[in-house]
Amino acid sequence: MRRRGFSLIDAIAAIVMLSVAAPAMLAALASAHRDRVSPAQASQARWLAVEKLEDILADRSSPTRGWDFVAGANYADESSITGFPGFTREVDIAETGADLQTAGEGYKTVTVTVLWTHLDGQQHQVELATVVTELPG
Repeated sequence: MRRRGFSLIDAIAAIVMLSVAAPAMLAALASAHRDRVSPAQASQARWLAVEKLEDILADRSSPTRGWDFVAGANYADESSITGFPGFTREVDIAETGADLQTAGEGYKTVTVTVLWTHLDGQQHQVELATVVTELPG
């Protein structure tokens, strides 16, 4: 009668296969963990950009600040955002004509850029833009 079971050769073969496959599996898991943070950081960056755009739109509509206040000089670059370490925010405002390309008056293109460094060491950014017009008055 023949007994079923593992021989020493079977055990050695299994150990060799696991030792070859395990590092690749661990590297894939580490990469997946690192990359899953990126969507969360990108979402935070989009939220920070929208927040600043809303502040600027509120300033434009404000009776105390208004259209003339919406200028790049009034929105300094933020090298540190409270509660969001590692994120920076910049605002660019350009006044244009109705074609939004050439110099003119009555339209301002507001661009907010949020930058951060990902866990892989690469710098990433989210950029949101909108056009504001002077309120009839």
